[in-house]
Amino acid sequence: MTAPFGQRLAEAVAVRGPLCVGIDPHPPLLASWGLGDDADGLARFTDAVVDALAGSVAVLKPQIAFYERHGSRGLAVLEDGVARARAAGALVLLDAKRGDIGSTMDAYADYLRPGHPLSVDAMTVSPYLGPGSLQPAVDTARQHGGGLFVLARTSNPDAGTLQHALAGERSTAQVVVDTVRGWNTPGWVVGDPLPELGSVRDLATRFGPATGSFGVVVGATLRDLDVDLAGLGGPVLAPGLGAQGGAVSDLRRLFGDGVAVVPTVSRDVLGAGPDPAALRAAADRWAEALSA
Repeated sequence: MTAPFGQRLAEAVAVRGPLCVGIDPHPPLLASWGLGDDADGLARFTDAVVDALAGSVAVLKPQIAFYERHGSRGLAVLEDGVARARAAGALVLLDAKRGDIGSTMDAYADYLRPGHPLSVDAMTVSPYLGPGSLQPAVDTARQHGGGLFVLARTSNPDAGTLQHALAGERSTAQVVVDTVRGWNTPGWVVGDPLPELGSVRDLATRFGPATGSFGVVVGATLRDLDVDLAGLGGPVLAPGLGAQGGAVSDLRRLFGDGVAVVPTVSRDVLGAGPDPAALRAAADRWAEALSA
């Protein structure tokens, strides 16, 4: 069986640093690269990003919606790009935000099966049909060494409408975090003592052999961290750096010590294209800032 995603993520971060680059080929970006908003333009864009970054960045995060909008040809481009990125050593996190029940969720979880045409290392999922709705994906991830990042405390303006809602004495977002904590710590229940958190110097040192394969999504642009991540046991995907207003200082302000953070940048790197050297240089600048 493939090694657990958390272990593979820790190994990749140790060599490449924690940066995740989103691959979001939306029409204005394709146009800025001088490419058409069609399957051919999509393929040229994806090839350029993978060729420039897959050999050096720890995680690449393609947004499936921008490929689905081009139909079967777009998905074929994504399949090829994912395979090439993984062959070059990058972990691929599919930004799919899937969430459903029963056999439907089991079908979505197939993205984590090695034999799937679009086999990836991890995927984003939505928990808002209830924690049990994600169990098929959890089971598949455990069986095949995959990972999940569950939407918990996102930073879009009206996210709090649902995420701050109370479920008993806890917010909905906190229930999500606690659920994922339980996946990483079999037998843990709310109220049990939490693991000690060590002090660290930089983001990369927060990963280790015990990093769990189940993480949460928490925006890097939040004003304050209003969920308790202590003892999560897995990584935090933190989107929002760069064009969305988040900075490296926000990561340290929000997450402090002890949290394994996977910071995500998209437009600030992709906007440097189509020149491969410029794409690599943009990613390197963020990688250096995260290691300072």
